[in-house]
This record gives sequence, C-alpha cells and structure tokens, in this order.
Amino acid sequence: MRSHVNQRHERVLEIVRRRGSLRVTELAGELGVSAVTVRRDVEALAEQGRLTRLHGSVSWPERPRPVGHGPEPTASGTEAPAPPASAAVVLGMVVPSMEHYFAELVKGAQDAVAARGGRLVLGIAHWRSEEDTAQIGRMLDGGVDGLLLQPSWERGVPSTAQEEQLLALGVPAVLVDRRVPLGGRLAGLDSVRSDHVLGGAAAVHHLAGLGHDRIALLAQDNPTSPQVREGYEAAVAARGLSAPPIVSVDPEDPAALEAAARLLYESVADDGVTAAIVHNDQTAIGVVQRLREWGLSLPADVSLVAYEDEMAALADVPLTAVAPPRSAVGEAAVEMMFARLGAGPGASAPSRHVSLVPRLTVRASCAPPR
Repeated sequence: MRSHVNQRHERVLEIVRRRGSLRVTELAGELGVSAVTVRRDVEALAEQGRLTRLHGSVSWPERPRPVGHGPEPTASGTEAPAPPASAAVVLGMVVPSMEHYFAELVKGAQDAVAARGGRLVLGIAHWRSEEDTAQIGRMLDGGVDGLLLQPSWERGVPSTAQEEQLLALGVPAVLVDRRVPLGGRLAGLDSVRSDHVLGGAAAVHHLAGLGHDRIALLAQDNPTSPQVREGYEAAVAARGLSAPPIVSVDPEDPAALEAAARLLYESVADDGVTAAIVHNDQTAIGVVQRLREWGLSLPADVSLVAYEDEMAALADVPLTAVAPPRSAVGEAAVEMMFARLGAGPGASAPSRHVSLVPRLTVRASCAPPR
C-alpha cells in the first residue's frame, strides 16, 4: 500500500515539474484519482518542501538564485518558466434554497468573493440533508479551496452524522447563518450568522414600548424559528408580559395558514391579544388578508410585526418588520474564509463565531393599543 502511495507521489512530482503549475483538479484528472486524494498527496509533499501549495493549485518550488543570475536553465539548456502567480481562490457554497432570503445572502457572498478576485461555486440542497452531502462531495472533488455551508439541519440542529461530515471535510469551512449548537462538536468551525434571538426580542420590545402587554407569536417550523421563539420568550419574560401559546404555521398549506389566522383572530376578540409577531413575511401577509376579511384592521384592532422584511413593505398596510442582515452575513462569511486561507495550512488561529444584529424598520402596521 505504501509503495503505491510513493509511486503516486513520484508521478505527482513528475507532472508538476513538467507543467510548472496547475490546479489540483487538473492534477487529479491526469492521475485519474479524486481531488481529495491529490490534495492529501500535495499537502504531504509540500510539508517535505518538494512542492509549493497555493490556493487550489500546486507549483514546482522556486529555488533561490544568486543575485545577478538570470533564470535557471533546464536540463535541455532552455530557460525554466517563471513561477506562476497564485491561482484565484475557488469557494463552494451550499444553501438549502434560492428563495428571496437565501438569494440575498448568496449575492452578498458572491460580490465579496469577486471583489477579492475569486470565484464562487453554488450548490442548492432543496432542504434535503442527503443533498447537502452530495453537493459537498461534488465540490470537494472539484478541488474547492474552502466551503461556505448553510446546512439543511432539521430545526437548526445537526445530527451526529452531519457533525461527523463537517469535522472530516479536509478544507476550511465556515457555517453560514447557522448557530453552533451548545455542547456540540462544531465549536472549532468558524461561523457567521444573523442573531435571530435578538431579532425576535427586538420585535417584542418595540410592541411593548407602544403599550402592548399581550403579544402573540405565529412562526413557521424551520431552522430560524427556534431562535426567534427564544428571543420572543426571553423578551416577554424580561418585560413581565403574559403570552398566549405560540402558534406554528405552514404558509404553503392554505388550511394551516387559515387555522393560524383564525387562532389569532379569536385571541384578539376573546383573549386580550392586541399585537402579534409573524414569521415570516409571506405568512404575515396571508394572515393580514384573512384578518381583514373577518373585520379586523391594522393597526386599529391589532398591531403586527413581520420577521424577515423581504416583502413586508408591499402589504396593503406596510408592515413593521425585523430584517436579518442577509447580504452582510454572506460578505462576513467570505471575509472569514479568506482570513482563514490567508493564515496558511496548519495555522492555529482561534475560531470565530460572529453574530450580526437584525434591524427593525417601523412602518404603518403598529400603534398603541386602543
């Protein structure tokens, strides 16, 4: 087995010596093996000083020349090629969807990579964890230098197998808009996210500041919702407010959306609720339409804050909304990745977990209670 590895190493050296510089993916193609295998070979040879490893590429090491001497001749007497410039960094990014929220985040990352002369490769998992795995494998085989990952974790929490996968990537990775679970094993990964806990709390504090003391929460069941709920519950407790039961809603199911809107209507009519926080904009607009059909108006009968702020301003009554800093999260993830790559292989710079604070924009849907 070791003899086979040694033979492959010699073949790697032969190809790089002949070509001067090439990408890891090109080298893998010539050898007929995976990019992951070649990356391991290159790292081993670079540690021995026999190759120079760049971001996503490899080159023949430049030998120092005495001052005043020209380029070093090759065995044939011709001049050896000048060392190539560093190849552009290629980052892979895996997201669960390309709906509005994710499109803005990806655009922020794409612009940040392009500004640094790199390239972003996108994979969409369609909210399927097995597709996360497939997209990550495809990108590793393609020789990406690093991965920006927004995994399709159920309720925002990874399984043991998903943790194992991220711990064995072999390239730098940044978790994007995912909270590293407390007590989990992923604390060593860099991460950047919107602080949805603070976002949920900000909505409560805004409504409480207007005088509302019984505030409902309607929330989708997705990886963001647990953090919005956490912020809501913490702010309600901090303000000493009473809260009705939290309502889960599926905006893709008309019957579920109508049932959630009906619960809010009954809470306003019979249970003293004067305000609501609705996650997300799509759900909020659907709920408002049904409340209006049943005779309630905003903000005279009920105040409402939407969470996400993608289309909240387009409602009949423009909705006050909390906006996670989607584009800034994408930009910060890229900055974090380039800092990690710039530290070099084997660098022991401490991992960073960065949280960006959402912004609340006041519109016409909120007023003091009657």
